[in-house]
Amino acid sequence: MNISPNEAEESLAAIQQVVQKTRRSIADSGYSTMLIITGIVWLIGYLGTQFLTGPIVVAIWVSVSLLGGALATILGIRRGKRLRNPATSITTRRIGLFWLLLALFCAALIAVAWPMDGKTLTIFIILFILLGQMAMGLIFSFRTVWWVLPISALALVGYFFVPAYFYLWMSLLGGGTMIALGSYIHYRW
Repeated sequence: MNISPNEAEESLAAIQQVVQKTRRSIADSGYSTMLIITGIVWLIGYLGTQFLTGPIVVAIWVSVSLLGGALATILGIRRGKRLRNPATSITTRRIGLFWLLLALFCAALIAVAWPMDGKTLTIFIILFILLGQMAMGLIFSFRTVWWVLPISALALVGYFFVPAYFYLWMSLLGGGTMIALGSYIHYRW
């Protein structure tokens, strides 16, 4: 099959247009907002874990997680009311079910591996979250996957080679990266 240079150029332009629409759709979907919210939760939670001890750490994690979850839910509901697309609704339910099942598998693995210390529990949860992010990216857009592998590798580097500063490492690396990536997607896509 021979394609003229003009036909090839038109095909490439069509592909670029689809890529741009996909990027805009991801940016408009609230994905960037969820990354920023999750990044803030990680930043505050892991900073607290690094520098504080006892019940205050639990209170910080519970507080920021509940606040972040409530904010994400409110924003998701508001965004969902604007979209009103049956296909989006089905996809949203499937995404929610995927994350629920992933959380259950994570809990099952933790139960099997129990007892473990706080850092090991943390790295298990982090790796499951990053696995979920990778799965979402592979389904929706490869552009949202590129950061998962380096963050996973760096999380493991922090766990194995910088254990005294692991939570600080994850606060800045995990939380900071999610905030930066969410901001990039929101403002650049």
